[in-house]
Amino acid sequence: MMKVYTYLLLLTVIVLAQSCKVGPNYLQPEEITLKEYRYSAKDTDSMINLKWWDLFKDPVLDTLIVTALRENKDALIAASRIEQARANVSFTKADMGPKITVSGGASRGDLVNGAIQTNAPINSFRASTGINWELDFWGKFRRGNEAAQANLLATFYGKRALEIALISEVANNYFQLIDYKSRLEISQNTLALRDSTLQIIQARFNEGYTNIIDVNQAQIQKAITQVSIPQFKRSIAFTEHNLSVLIGRSPDSIPSLKKLRDYEIPKIIPTGIPSEILQRRPDILEAQEYYRASNAYIGVAQAMRFPTISLTGMLGLGSSDLSNLVSNGLGWTAGAGLGAPLFEWGKNKKRVDIERENAYQSLLFYENTVLNALLEVDNSLIELSTLKEELNANKLMLDAATNASYLSRERYYQGVTSYLEVIENQRVEFDARLAYAENYQQLLSSYVFLYKSLGGGWISSNELDKYAQQLADEQGVDVSNIDKNDLFYNGQIVDLYLTKEEKQAKKEKKKAQRRSEKEQRKKARKNN
Repeated sequence: MMKVYTYLLLLTVIVLAQSCKVGPNYLQPEEITLKEYRYSAKDTDSMINLKWWDLFKDPVLDTLIVTALRENKDALIAASRIEQARANVSFTKADMGPKITVSGGASRGDLVNGAIQTNAPINSFRASTGINWELDFWGKFRRGNEAAQANLLATFYGKRALEIALISEVANNYFQLIDYKSRLEISQNTLALRDSTLQIIQARFNEGYTNIIDVNQAQIQKAITQVSIPQFKRSIAFTEHNLSVLIGRSPDSIPSLKKLRDYEIPKIIPTGIPSEILQRRPDILEAQEYYRASNAYIGVAQAMRFPTISLTGMLGLGSSDLSNLVSNGLGWTAGAGLGAPLFEWGKNKKRVDIERENAYQSLLFYENTVLNALLEVDNSLIELSTLKEELNANKLMLDAATNASYLSRERYYQGVTSYLEVIENQRVEFDARLAYAENYQQLLSSYVFLYKSLGGGWISSNELDKYAQQLADEQGVDVSNIDKNDLFYNGQIVDLYLTKEEKQAKKEKKKAQRRSEKEQRKKARKNN
């Protein structure tokens, strides 16, 4: 009967140990968003296209983005961090279970219990297995597991934030590349025109219809245009190199199919309401999960101030003859241990203070991330509206400058005006063409940055398939009934848990990697 009571008492202790957790429970931070963005229109759409760059209808841009997501080194590092965090979850969870050890040994000598034996040396053989289970009475391991899970989620959101930034960076660099190519073409066309003008003026000078200063001024205007050509060539090369690295390649040329004016300015600005940004911006969700992890670490630190309770046991074999090791029978011990910090000069208390300050800093970082997200959206909205106003003004200036430049040349050839008027109008026209091209590129890029500031709304095709399947399972319908075009990113993580097939594929990949490393070591030894 005493054994039954002992088992019940032990079971009660274990249950209590698994139900107590010290430290503060996580509380969702208060929302600090507004009802609407300062510069948003009243009739904006809250939906964001899954692949918003499809609005520009450029297959080259689409290929660059897909390649960057697959091969960019920073994206691969972010994916590796997810696997590292996933392994850390299992690593941390292992502390919650009992730890089993095995040991064995053999010795020979005439020293027994500190005294020398006069008889022949004695053989000693032993083998044992032990178990040690630290009960999670104060929730130290569970809080640690809570923190590991939060860090895992943070790495998922961190990867998505990097992907959205990468997509935006690729698109922006691509539009800059096309802009530089457009401005190079403008410079080359202007150079051809000014060279033709110089030849005409040179011929007029040779015939005595004008003076040498007109020739010199025409030469100066031609040289000014010539200077701009290598500058834009250099900018083109630098931008191509940037794009090459973004897509994980060595610096090389980047093709383009369209000219700058071939891109239509999107008409819809799908800003939505500010509160949606808390679920849509992955960097906000990442900061939130890091705050959750920091909050859990307070519980870990507090639990370390309390006694640890451990259950121990051991089974062992011992003999002076190896052949009798098993036949001598098993020996065993069982017990429980308690250990507690007594006096460590306030170290454990300060550990809690450190984690509380870390959590407070994480909360402030989260709040600052939200504020910066709202800042980016409002800045992008005002940038869009003002760049459109600039583009309209630049278009009017370009049309007027083009006409004035043409008329001034005609007036000069007819002897009505001086060449100074031609020079000034040519300069204004050249500057207006360059300014309009740059303004157009900035406007296209501002749409890119707006989508980035709103959280992108993008998930990969594999994630989209998984998300559709999850929704189908939840609704009890076939996945073909789910319209993928209506799905968009709203903070969901669809690949947090791996399927059996995915786990097996990762195992095979690791095996292949180890085989490859082994072959490389063999080749290295052979070469040496």
